[in-house]
Parts: sequence; structure tokens; C-alpha cells
Amino acid sequence: MNLSTLHHTLQHIIPPLDLRSCLVSVRGEMMYKHYRDAQAETHIAKINSCTKSFISALICIAMDQGLLPEADIPLSTFFPQLTSDPDPRKPAITLEQLLTMTAGFNWDEFGGQNSFPRMTRTEHWVNFTLEQRLRHKPGTHMEYNSGVSQILSSILMQHTGMSVAAYAERYLFGPLGIQHYEWEQDPQGVHTGGFGLRLLPADLLKFGELYLQEGIWEGKQLISSQRIQRSTQPLITVPLPNHGSYGWHWWVDQYAGQDLDENSPSQPANSVNHKPLNYYYARGFGGQYVYIVPELQLVTVLTNDKRKKEKPPIDVFPRLIVPELWKLVHLSD
Repeated sequence: MNLSTLHHTLQHIIPPLDLRSCLVSVRGEMMYKHYRDAQAETHIAKINSCTKSFISALICIAMDQGLLPEADIPLSTFFPQLTSDPDPRKPAITLEQLLTMTAGFNWDEFGGQNSFPRMTRTEHWVNFTLEQRLRHKPGTHMEYNSGVSQILSSILMQHTGMSVAAYAERYLFGPLGIQHYEWEQDPQGVHTGGFGLRLLPADLLKFGELYLQEGIWEGKQLISSQRIQRSTQPLITVPLPNHGSYGWHWWVDQYAGQDLDENSPSQPANSVNHKPLNYYYARGFGGQYVYIVPELQLVTVLTNDKRKKEKPPIDVFPRLIVPELWKLVHLSD
């Protein structure tokens, strides 16, 4: 892959979009950097649901340390009150089903039931989520649910003996050199699992590079490579209008030359013999993303703060960047 060509292409694509930031590293070296202004580089900002992937990382670290059991452990281990739930399936929901959002709860994040806003207006977010009836058999259907992320955060706090932020400072933020952050809490003082973290774009890039390097940072294994691999593989297909699959609070997808504006996964004739480019990513509302493309040793961070009325660009990476990466890879074939 020709990096100078890629840099030139990004310089053509990114500035007109008026993103808050776009950072691209290849093999750990910053290859492209764009900030809307100086403040975007130096001020922390909401990463929204990218917070979920940080919770996933902390769950993995706690498992590595033996503070949490393996992912097939039932939810009733952490919340014994579930054994008296009228639905016998609920206590058997596993930690992995929380991580893959396949717990089966009757949940509609925004719109319809507006489950997420309703949760944030209650006095006990975790209990609100646990009390929802099951709509699907656990493990069979991915339903996006920030409530299960709050359950995971609560489990972390319960089993590490410290707040989630303090645990992150010691075993993730500290080693990565992340010094500036803010993290919201629920009424019980549990740090928000599904949103609420504010970080610098450069620190999001470090997080992506940690995953690219399979959990190693400056020679030290912060997260075991086995858990990195498990948590970022496609474990469940996501429902429309989303695309691709879901892992442990990470989105997983691939690009093989297809037109993303088509409903069918048709590919141009010249792409048939080319293998797809696989990637996984953290995703936050309003344009916050961390993309990792292992084959290219590439990490991309995108952040934005525009409102809907300002028509922020959507899907910048899958629609504009990954097709260029794919072309660069296959031009040399």
C-alpha cells in the first residue's frame, strides 16, 4: 500500500467534511492528521457509545486478572435476585450475551419504547434493565442496548473492588498515558458503561493501536491476545439498518468492493477474485469512531460534534476511506 498516495487521497477527502478530527496511523506511526481547530486537538470531548468498547477492554483485563470468571458465567452469579424472576431464561443469561447484546431483553434504544432515555430517568439504571422482560431467546438476536453496558459496568465495579474509572486509570489509562478524561456516573455511582466518557482524539488513537497490537503496549501485555481476538471477531449478525456483525461491544465488518448504497451485497466484476478487507470498530453517536484494519496495520479515529440540522457526514470510513484502502491494496495485485 502506497502511503503517500493514501495521504494525498485523505487530504482530498477529509478537510471538506469539516470533521472535528481525523487521525490515521499505520504501523504505529501517524500517517495523517486533521483537526478542525486547535481546540479539537487539546480539549476532551464526548465519545458517546465508543465508551462501550472501553468497558469491553476493562472486562477483558478483569478476566485476565482472574477478578471476573469466564464469559459463559450466568448473570445470576452477579445478581442472585434474578433466580426469582418469573422467566427461567433470565438468570441463565451469560456474561458473553451481555457483551454481544444478545441477552434478549425487550429493548428499543431510541424511538418506540425509548428504552435508553427511560432508563436514564430512573433511580436505578441496572435494576431497570434487569427488570425488562425478554423478547428473544438469549443468544439468538442482537438488540442494541446501553442498559446491558451499564450492567457490565456494575459487574466490573462489584468484582474489582474499585470504581470503573479508578480501575481504568490503573490498568488501561495509566499504561496508555491517558491523563485527561471525564466519565459520567449513574445514581448509584457506577460509571456509565454505554456512553459518558470524554477523551482526546489522540487518546482514542492509542486505544485503537493497543488493539491493533493485540493488547501489547510498549512491550507490556495489557490485555491478553486471546481476549482481544475473541472480543473483536464477528459473533452475531447485526439487524438492519446496521451492517456486518458484533463482537464483545465492538462492531465488525468487511469491504470487498461492494456499493454500500445498494441493498444487495453485489460486487463489481473486478472484485470477485479479491479477498475482502476485514475491520472492526468502536462507534459512538454523532460521528465518533475508532477503526482497526489489522491486515493494513492501520487505525483511524474520526470525531465530530455537528448537529443533525448541520448535516454531519455519515459513514465516512465505509463509504469514503475503506474503498480507497481497498483500491490501494489491490492496485498492486
